[in-house]
Amino acid sequence: QLQLVESGGGLVLPGGSLRLSCAASGSPLSWYGLAWYRQAPGKEREGVSCINKRGGGTYVADSVKGRFTISRDNAKSTMYLQMNDLEPEDTAVYYCAAVGMDDDCSGWLQFSSVVDYWGKGTLVTVSS
Repeated sequence: QLQLVESGGGLVLPGGSLRLSCAASGSPLSWYGLAWYRQAPGKEREGVSCINKRGGGTYVADSVKGRFTISRDNAKSTMYLQMNDLEPEDTAVYYCAAVGMDDDCSGWLQFSSVVDYWGKGTLVTVSS
């Protein structure tokens, strides 16, 4: 059983930066493809970015391309999301997720039903 705990959310001005972390325990992180999802008020949960099991490939949604970077450190059992040039539209609860599939994550990111484990989320608010 894998447990995921997000941290790093908060209130930031437009144009600012935040780095989210997702700490894992209970199973080796290397067993899983990992992803960040977000859910804004009144909207469906959407996939933001993902990284394959061994960090060999990543995918970033068009809405955040060029601004968000995903990374993982299996030795530290932690995944990160560096978010730069934040916009009010990025306001949402951000969730980390783990998927046991071997497939390239770009193929499953937009199908949250494949997620095996979820964190409880961290709130990011972008506002002046």
